[in-house]
Amino acid sequence: MFEETQYFAPVVEKADGQVEVRLASSHPGAADREYQARRNQIAQLALRWRPGQPVPRVAYTEAEHALWRLVTGELALAYRGCACAEFLRGAARLGLPADRIPQLDEVSGPLSELTGFRYVPAAGLVGLREFYGSLADGVFHATQYLRHHTVPFYTPEPDVVHEVVGHANALASDRFAALYRAAGEAARRAESADTLQFISKVFWFTLEFGTVYEGGELKAYGAGILSSYGEMAEFRSVNVRPLDVTAMGTTDYDITRYQPVLYSAESFGQVEDVVGGFFAGCDDTLISGLRAAAVD
Repeated sequence: MFEETQYFAPVVEKADGQVEVRLASSHPGAADREYQARRNQIAQLALRWRPGQPVPRVAYTEAEHALWRLVTGELALAYRGCACAEFLRGAARLGLPADRIPQLDEVSGPLSELTGFRYVPAAGLVGLREFYGSLADGVFHATQYLRHHTVPFYTPEPDVVHEVVGHANALASDRFAALYRAAGEAARRAESADTLQFISKVFWFTLEFGTVYEGGELKAYGAGILSSYGEMAEFRSVNVRPLDVTAMGTTDYDITRYQPVLYSAESFGQVEDVVGGFFAGCDDTLISGLRAAAVD
């Protein structure tokens, strides 16, 4: 769960101990009291959790399971023409249920056996250093709530569809998992906030919104695209630029809209070489030089 989400839905614990998710006025669920109460309830489960304890299970409603079935069914159809081969291999290895929302511990079990990754619950904001640094240990902080039913194919915040369908399917691939770990190790080496922000932007434009050419056709490998039917419908028509670490690390983005600029690799191997190589070797000195070159 990215720190930028705090801008959209901060989670606060009030003096009486109650947890409140403060949805922006533009949020599709802002005027829905039932949805607001549900968000508060699920956030409180995560906020009460402590490392070493079992991950809390959410008693999802039939309406929530139905929404999961609708969204994942449409995503699965879109994957046939939009998802890159390595993502599809990960999805086949993991075998997520299509008929119901899986609990985070149900995902962690097989995922841990495949690549050593596991999920822990996030109520909302997880700071950049903690979120990315945890990836080095094979730990992924994930939300457990579901997007609002009025916008089933898009969410401005990372919900359980994004966290599990988008990221877990990727994390079931050894090649993807190595990239996530490398990003976490890079974040741990970062000393300054600027360096950490640069690393987070490279992650955003690759493992969240990356695209790659396969057989001459543009495919998606980023979890942000592959967990959003709307993004998959749009990503081939936006401004797609060649893979460029400096440009990605210095380009701003808006989490609340479809991405107007994407970066594409010529192969997944190039992603591993360029992006994985950057994560493996970057430090404050290197990134400071890249930022200076971008200004010039």
